[in-house]
Amino acid sequence: MKIVIADDEPLARERLRALLAEQPDAVVVAEAGDGHEALHACAAHDPDVVLLDIAMPGIDGLEVARHLQAFEPRPAVVFCTAYDAHALSAFDAAAVDYLVKPVRPERLASALQRARVLTAGRQRSDGIEEGGKRRTHLCARLRGSLRLIPVDDVHYLQAEEKYVVVHHARGEDLIEESLKSLEDEFGERFVRIHRNCLVARHELVELKRGIDGHVQAILRHGNKPLEVSRRCVAQLRDTIRHL
Repeated sequence: MKIVIADDEPLARERLRALLAEQPDAVVVAEAGDGHEALHACAAHDPDVVLLDIAMPGIDGLEVARHLQAFEPRPAVVFCTAYDAHALSAFDAAAVDYLVKPVRPERLASALQRARVLTAGRQRSDGIEEGGKRRTHLCARLRGSLRLIPVDDVHYLQAEEKYVVVHHARGEDLIEESLKSLEDEFGERFVRIHRNCLVARHELVELKRGIDGHVQAILRHGNKPLEVSRRCVAQLRDTIRHL
């Protein structure tokens, strides 16, 4: 069983490493001191289990867990935290267990057994659970590594076969998520202009009719107009009026 330990406290990582040494099938393949490092470690090593602290600098453990739901294969997440206040949010993020520090050996063994059951028949699960907190970044996997894209930097999202192309301030990246799940999660930030396209509300400048009669959306940072479907025109005009 391949395991990644993610905790910003070196002593906490050391304790978990010592406890895992007593588990015959547990192999620690990487350690991470923050959420960004944790995601990179998971992309590089495809672990079966991630032992994940919640309060970490930058991207916290809850957001890391929600990104991991889109990984294939998806690792089992076990939260290891000093506080019990986040338990409900942890299970919203599909954690298999929630351990309060100092972690007891028998509780860790029980959590690993839960993880074994999950990884034996794991299913991919996109997006976040109902009621979950929205992510601050999107995650693009790149040949064993990844790129984290701040949602604030995204100009528009366009479906292309089984991928979504994220057009953002530094270029374009592919993510393996559905446009519908992104709309459900980020509906306050993005508006649908076409069945295959969501645009950041703050990027909309105006609507214009092209020479072919189709309505097009002009974006603040777009290098080309985007086609607007007929059924989205009325809602989009109203959205622009209220920006």
